[in-house]
Order: sequence, then structure tokens, then C-alpha cells
Amino acid sequence: MIIKNFRKLAVSEERKNLLDIIESGLAAIDTKKAISNFVKIEKEKLLVQDHAFSLKNAEKILVVGIGKCSLEAGAALEKILGKRLTGGIVLDVHEGELKKIKAYTGDHPLMSPRNIDATKKIIGLLSGLTEKDLVIFVISGGGSALLCQPHNFTCIEESSVVDALIHAGANIQEMNTVRKHLSLARGGFLAKYAYPAWVVSLIFSDVIGNNLEFIASGPTVKDTTTIDEARAVMKKYNIHKKCGFSSANLIETPKDSKYFEKVKNILLVSNRTALEAMSGKAAELGYVSKIVSDNLSGEARDVAKEIVESLSKEDAKTALLYAGETTVKILGGGKGGRNQEMALSALKFIKDNQIMSSVASDGRDNTDHAGAICDIISREKSKKKNLDIEKYLKDNNSYEFFKKTGDFINTGDTGSNVADIVIAINN
Repeated sequence: MIIKNFRKLAVSEERKNLLDIIESGLAAIDTKKAISNFVKIEKEKLLVQDHAFSLKNAEKILVVGIGKCSLEAGAALEKILGKRLTGGIVLDVHEGELKKIKAYTGDHPLMSPRNIDATKKIIGLLSGLTEKDLVIFVISGGGSALLCQPHNFTCIEESSVVDALIHAGANIQEMNTVRKHLSLARGGFLAKYAYPAWVVSLIFSDVIGNNLEFIASGPTVKDTTTIDEARAVMKKYNIHKKCGFSSANLIETPKDSKYFEKVKNILLVSNRTALEAMSGKAAELGYVSKIVSDNLSGEARDVAKEIVESLSKEDAKTALLYAGETTVKILGGGKGGRNQEMALSALKFIKDNQIMSSVASDGRDNTDHAGAICDIISREKSKKKNLDIEKYLKDNNSYEFFKKTGDFINTGDTGSNVADIVIAINN
């Protein structure tokens, strides 16, 4: 089981069904499984989905992975490439060791000196390659923070900017527009360093809409944003006043098309992968399954209310499925993430015959919990413990609320990342 406290949570048939559906979604996006399913070697060719790349004259084959999927993907690629693999580097938030690929651990969501050191090693590895070399990149969520290479400022200054944007509720496109212009490793820079080698990027999307240039801030994708757009985001959220960071320090990203002519960026896994698996499982369990959205966004509290209102218009035995990434305006001093906050907000509106859950696919909803369940059982627990929902919401303290009711979902680090998945069921 991916959900470690599955049995403890599954105290009713309705809960068991909901957890089974979530479990199927998380299993479908398993990183090693995805690499094994979509990446093959046949007759001196690297096959990725319906793409083929010749390995016949390749002098070096390197793997470079960035993000929360990179360690698991690196292990799978070592197995597939075997003796053909020259070496490589993966930079992940998880600790681990690989055989031929060097594994480094970095910090997330804020930058650190070890992120800078590992990024320098990646840049060094890519420098000096030739047109006979091939670099297989693995790009996944978390890569923006990990690929830290500031110019004329420190990672502490960059962290203050990112932290201010998070607290202000900036969406991922706004966040990564700024991040691309804060690092000499994002926004196409890795493609520039790898030039003139051939590049194949295997991309695991955690960004709604799957716009490749915003996933991990697009290190191998030609950037269409500008410094002026990054300045506009910083001005919108008053970053200069909050952090004292001057937009004069922003970095322009590579715009020369030659760096991207030999780059193939391939979307390997997205939240749609999880949603389709969940839909199939829901149908198997006797529900009418509806994938409502794969680009869910908005303030978590408001989205929760909207989902429950939509669910209330559906017939019995209906499962509504969503995926995406909401935001939270941090006004209190509590602990939690957008998934737990969404579940806590939904608890105010959920009806006796309904159940809802929101889960971070990487297993960490800004805490060691992945998300939470809300239903009549959790409501009754909160009443018995005299827990004031509004008070916990006001303090952004959803983590402590669900810790007290025991209705949190615990998966540990999944090694996968396609943002968040949400399910709401009428029983």
C-alpha cells in the first residue's frame, strides 16, 4: 500500500472505496513504473513513447535528473541503459545512492548552499560535450528550488523572494516566471550548457496545463518570458518592499534558438495519468466517474466550497475527480498545506452522505502528511474533541486539526510528483 495508514482510515466502506481510488491514482504515476513503461532500448535506438533516437554513434550517454522524481528515475534508467550509460548526476530532495549516476540531495521549497553546489556540478558535467554525445534529462517538480545558481546575489536573498511569493499566494506560473530570471540554471540554461549535444528530456508535470516551460522552471525549454514580466510579478506582490530585492538583479534567459534545435522535450507523466487510473477504479467500484478538471486552481478554501456545491448537484454513487494546484494565503501561524486546508474547509459544507479528500502526489503537503479525508466521521470526531474548524482555518493550522482527529493521509515521500489529486463522492 502507498497509503501507509490505509487500514486505520478505512473504518467504513465509503472510506475504503475512496482510499482505493486514491491508491490507484498514486500507483499509476509511480516514477520507476513510468520510466519502465515508456523508455526502451531496441536495436541501437532509444525509444521514448513514439519517439526514436539513434544510439549508434553516441560517444557519451549521460543522465541528468532534477526534482522529486529524479532519484527513482535515475535508478530505472541505469537498469535500462546498462553498459551504454557513461554516468550522470541526479539532484533530488530525497537521499539515496545509484551505481553509475552520482546522487545529490538538495533543499525544497527554499534554496540552500548545497543546492548551489550540486547545480554547479551539473553545469560542469554538461560543459564541453560534443555533437556525438546524448544527455537524457529527467525534469520534475521541485526542480525550480533545486536548480539554484544565482548571479550577484545569494541563495538567502532568492529564498526571501520565493518565500514572499508563496506567502502572497502567487500561482505557479507567476512563481516560475520570477524563478527563471533568478538562476543561471533554469529557463533553458541547461540546454545551453549541453549544446551541441543531443538532448532528450523526460518530463514529469506538476504544473496545471502542462506548459513545459514552467515545469521545474523549464531548464531545457526555450523561455518565452522576459525580465519585464518577472518585474511585473514582483511589483504585483510588492517584493522589493518586502525583501529589499532589486529587480535589477534579474537574469535574462537564453533566447538563441540554436541551443534548442537538438532538444526534444517529452511529457512523460502528468496528473491526467493519475485521473484516468482513478476514474477506472471508481467505475470498477460501481461509481459514475467524472473527471471534472485537470487544471484545478484558486484559493483552497474557495475551491473546497465549490467542489462540495458541485457534488451536491450529482446523483448518488457519483465520484468527481480533479487535479491541479490551489493556493493558500498564509495569514496565521499554524502548520499545514493546501490539501489539508482544502479538506478542512470542505468539512464545513460536506453532507452526511458525502466524502472528500485532497492529496499531494509527492506525499508532502507542506508537512509529513500528504492530505486528509473529510466526511461525517471526521466531523463527529471534531465535535467530540471540541475542535473549532473556523479557528483552525483562521490560523492556517489544518495539520494540527487532522492530527487530532486522525484523518490525515500518510504516504511518506512517494518519489512521484504531479501536483495534487482531489476526489469527492456522493454515496
